[in-house]
Amino acid sequence: MAIYQDKKEKPAEALPELDDIDLSILRLLQENARITVKEISERVHLSTTPVHERIKRLEQRGVIRQYATLLDHAKLRKGLKVICYVSLKEHNKKAGMAFIKSIQELPEVLECYNISGSFDFMLKVISRDMDDYYHFHVNKLSQIENVGNLQSVFVMGVIKETHKVL
Repeated sequence: MAIYQDKKEKPAEALPELDDIDLSILRLLQENARITVKEISERVHLSTTPVHERIKRLEQRGVIRQYATLLDHAKLRKGLKVICYVSLKEHNKKAGMAFIKSIQELPEVLECYNISGSFDFMLKVISRDMDDYYHFHVNKLSQIENVGNLQSVFVMGVIKETHKVL
């Protein structure tokens, strides 16, 4: 459990029951979020109304959190990918929450994970180029209160990048 996230204690929710048709629908939506209900119904051999109801149920239960379009970073002049490891100077809830709030406001940060080990957080950052990243590092990231040690690892090539869970 992330030590800095303010999670209220709540009873454990039962995992949603997913049958083979639900899993097939999810796989199709992962592949193409713009696929029509009609196309899904043809692929899973079910009429459109039950497919639509299943999708709505999956959305309501939080299995489907959102629909997104994956963009080509390089074509948008954001081709430099950097993994940043961050250690905080202070390790308390207030300091951690302040860091998280600051990170959420930085559009360069695509992902942020609270991790174990020598560092407290791992960030996935995109920039136009090395100069752009340097500006981000010096003027934004290192200026966040309570940031201690920073380590940047530059991605030389992407071997696998997916958002598919199934």
